[in-house]
Amino acid sequence: MASSSGLNEELQCSICLDVFTDPVTTPCGHNFCRTCLNKCWTITHTCCCPLCKEEFSKQPDLKVNIALREVVEHFKQQSSPAESEVLCDICEDRKQKAVKSCLTCQSSYCENHLEPHYRVPRLKKHTLISAVENLEDYICPKHERPLELFCRDDQMCVCLFCTEGEHQSHNTVPIEQESQQKKNQLVKTQTDVQQMIQDRMKKIQEIQHSVQLRKRNTEKEKSSSVELFNGLIRSFERCQSDLLKMMEEQQKAAEKQAEDLIKELQQEITELKSRNTELEKHMHSEDHLHLIQVYPSLSSSVNTKSWSEISVDSDVDALLPLHRALTILRKTQETIHENISQTGLKSVQQYAVDVTLDPDTANPFLILSDDGKQVSLGDVERNVPENPKRFDETACVLGKQGFSRGRFYYEVQVQGKTDWVIGVVKESINRKEDIDEMNLNGLWVIMSFEDQYAVGSNSIFMVLPNANPEKVGVFVDYEEGSVSFYNVDARSHIYTVTAQTFTETLYPYFSPRNNNDGKNSDAMIITPVCSI
Repeated sequence: MASSSGLNEELQCSICLDVFTDPVTTPCGHNFCRTCLNKCWTITHTCCCPLCKEEFSKQPDLKVNIALREVVEHFKQQSSPAESEVLCDICEDRKQKAVKSCLTCQSSYCENHLEPHYRVPRLKKHTLISAVENLEDYICPKHERPLELFCRDDQMCVCLFCTEGEHQSHNTVPIEQESQQKKNQLVKTQTDVQQMIQDRMKKIQEIQHSVQLRKRNTEKEKSSSVELFNGLIRSFERCQSDLLKMMEEQQKAAEKQAEDLIKELQQEITELKSRNTELEKHMHSEDHLHLIQVYPSLSSSVNTKSWSEISVDSDVDALLPLHRALTILRKTQETIHENISQTGLKSVQQYAVDVTLDPDTANPFLILSDDGKQVSLGDVERNVPENPKRFDETACVLGKQGFSRGRFYYEVQVQGKTDWVIGVVKESINRKEDIDEMNLNGLWVIMSFEDQYAVGSNSIFMVLPNANPEKVGVFVDYEEGSVSFYNVDARSHIYTVTAQTFTETLYPYFSPRNNNDGKNSDAMIITPVCSI
């Protein structure tokens, strides 16, 4: 059987985050409050499921899910906490429910046994409150007298005898007066909380509207771009695919951002509603002492975010200068490739990972920085412990982080160096023998040697003219079997090794090569990825 908390989630509307009221079911099978769903469709001007985003050709004729409503009603009845009853202290046989508690007598009375307090002159002077279980909390523990006053100097409830002792010169007021003042202060707190709820509900509507507007703009731009691309020659088809793919990814990112913002807003609304309920409860309470005791927690500010400047951009052109790119496409193929390379670099930079060098793999001649972000070749072999992960013959080092799925990207500065090797290597590569980087097996790298540049993998070794990067970007798509290299400063694509089959964990690979009499002594530096 499901737990009560789990059952509560199953009976909870994903829009208002409360238990269903008049639940209706969409054609895709998800349930919402009827009012919440209709309001959502009115605000967004679209007819789709708020949860899975499935769109409907026409607005469904929604009927209340009677079976689900009965389950919800049963759950509400079962989960409603039973009211605790305070029983009369005087009744002997069958105890009756107490209606009042007397702080002077320190007893609780039913209607019958309370009657003398309304009739007998001496008893009329006693202090009566609504029946409470914890009557001792309303009595001064020192003098065993009712707590009838509030000391504003010490912020505590006291009895009359206390004012003749340690609280003699303090500012004390009747407890009812202090309670009323705090109620008045809570009115403003409640107003602020209710306004915060409204602001966040409005922000949810703004975000939902922005996402839908952006989606319509995206669809419009996609349609326009397809028409333009259909008139271009076949050599531009790859460009079209890349641009459209990037548009889809940016749209998904915008929707994910909106989804996260909405969840955060709904969480704050839930917390604010809870605070509002507590405020409402104590605003009408006759239990003055309890109000004063819980006032600090009720009047404290709610820890929420300022949402006034947060929004989801609905303008596609602000994220993707598509029309400008398409105009350039019509001019020259060279310009096309340049713009695609720049856009492509930005799209892969979103997969940036934090790479740190692994000292356990470093060749004994290599010098690593304390932060694990720089590597250079030293002149003296260091005394390092034996390690099966260490490269004994080749001056190289791996990153600590390995990757066996998905996509990842990192950047390395090689400015001032003439020789270097950067890329990825499979985990099982032989680390105890010299690695022939010109006859690659298990490495996918870009390298510089004597001012020449080449890309090598299991199947190719290709010299690259005019590469000359000062900062190299490496992007791996594990499932697609590709390794791409970028000139980061020029924001251009250098080369992509494709049609590879990765079957084991890949690690970032770094080799600063020989110093060449000091000409190649600069360090290789793993730099933070800054997308422009």
